[in-house]
Amino acid sequence: MTKKIAVVTGANSGIGLAQAEIFLDNDYFVYAIDKNLNEKLSQHDNCYFIQDLAENIDNIDILQKLECIDVLCNTCGKLDDYLPIDQMSDELWYEIVTANMTSFMKMTKWAICKMLKQGQGIIINMASIAGMIPGGGGFAYTATKHAIVGMTKQLAYDYAHLNIRVNAIAPGAVKTEMTKDDFSGDGKIAKEVAKRVPIGRYADPSEIAKLTLFLASDDSAYIQGDIIPIDGGWLQRN
Repeated sequence: MTKKIAVVTGANSGIGLAQAEIFLDNDYFVYAIDKNLNEKLSQHDNCYFIQDLAENIDNIDILQKLECIDVLCNTCGKLDDYLPIDQMSDELWYEIVTANMTSFMKMTKWAICKMLKQGQGIIINMASIAGMIPGGGGFAYTATKHAIVGMTKQLAYDYAHLNIRVNAIAPGAVKTEMTKDDFSGDGKIAKEVAKRVPIGRYADPSEIAKLTLFLASDDSAYIQGDIIPIDGGWLQRN
């Protein structure tokens, strides 16, 4: 296979779908992972859709047999209904940790082992402004996104000298499946959130995907271990 290979988790919708599509548009072969099937991606000639959970990577034979990988996008994730710790069940905590952290750890361990053998690779993690400031989620979501920031920095520190580049993207408000409830009814929540964004709107997933493509390119070769906000100016309010 002469095409570059990208693996994208959470690829059924939102940011993960936009990332998979932009890689396909730029002549990558994409392995797309999500528990829910995306019919469009599954029918693309240059995409292999894996309907499974990212944390099950040890049991996904097609990926275990894959000999090389150029880019891993750890994009899958789950919100926690903005619950504070006194309203959060133990079950929700473990659910969010599994979706937002364990999946990242397992996918990254798998990818790093491949990248070490081939002598290069790029990992792009999906953090959040909730990994930099409070208020972007509840206790569990904020804790796990802070953990992703820490994992990104440690990975970048550990593997930079081995030609493995690791960075994270920290979106603010993005119009995705995860935020669809903001737009329900009269869209009051979405309007209120947009007012808090200095540029006055949610991001489109395609905007996050364009930043992803840049981080996967040689043009970003000197960027290592950075957490890059793409938030319409949200962090400037703090």
